[in-house]
Amino acid sequence: MRFMMLMIPRGYETAAPGTMPPAEAVAAMMKYNEALKEAGVLITLDGLHPPSMGARVSFPGGKPVVTDGPFTEAKEVIGGYWMIEVASRDEAIAWARKCPASSNEVIEIRQVQEMADFPADVQQAASGFAELQSKSTSR
Repeated sequence: MRFMMLMIPRGYETAAPGTMPPAEAVAAMMKYNEALKEAGVLITLDGLHPPSMGARVSFPGGKPVVTDGPFTEAKEVIGGYWMIEVASRDEAIAWARKCPASSNEVIEIRQVQEMADFPADVQQAASGFAELQSKSTSR
């Protein structure tokens, strides 16, 4: 089972462009990331710049509208994520509990939808999805 663990740091929704975590916090998080890797459960991970550097594309009336960050209505934003592969939801929770997060951070755990989770008609509509995943590249 694949799970995405989403880091939600309180206050990040109003962080200025270029805001960076303290070196001590990064060092502690790197030890955690190494433990995930050594256990063979880590698929990928990344930190995200604050919303003040981002954009949102919404579709009111079906037409795309771009809004530059920050997003004043946002109450929680994602600061980073880990994608892990473990045997169960309980194991994903156990890994999240080991994270050296601060008191202003929350980790949300979400299971990835696998193609086998969908009914046959949805699987048919998504034919070619696995090929898209395998051919995805970073720029």
